[in-house]
Amino acid sequence: MAGGDEDFMKIVVQTFLEEIPPDVEAMNEAISNDNPDLAYQFAHKMKPNLQLFGLELMDEVKVIEAWAKAGKKKDEVPTAASKITKKVNVASIALKRDFELE
Repeated sequence: MAGGDEDFMKIVVQTFLEEIPPDVEAMNEAISNDNPDLAYQFAHKMKPNLQLFGLELMDEVKVIEAWAKAGKKKDEVPTAASKITKKVNVASIALKRDFELE
């Protein structure tokens, strides 16, 4: 996608780091507060970035979306949210290191 443009990639990474960890935190707070609509908004908003960075979390996002849309899979929501949180945290650390950002 970046075609070897390091400056562009750095901007994309910085945007990810600025937006996604706070969105994950807000999604987790919404789940803790039993607010499926708000959790859905954050999970849905993150999907393109999670896909762009190859984090393979679409199944987990779909669990949160199903809970919000139809009240289904509620028992799976904490596990899905935990997996999203862990992968985003690991990716954030790696991206900061790889792109020398802090």
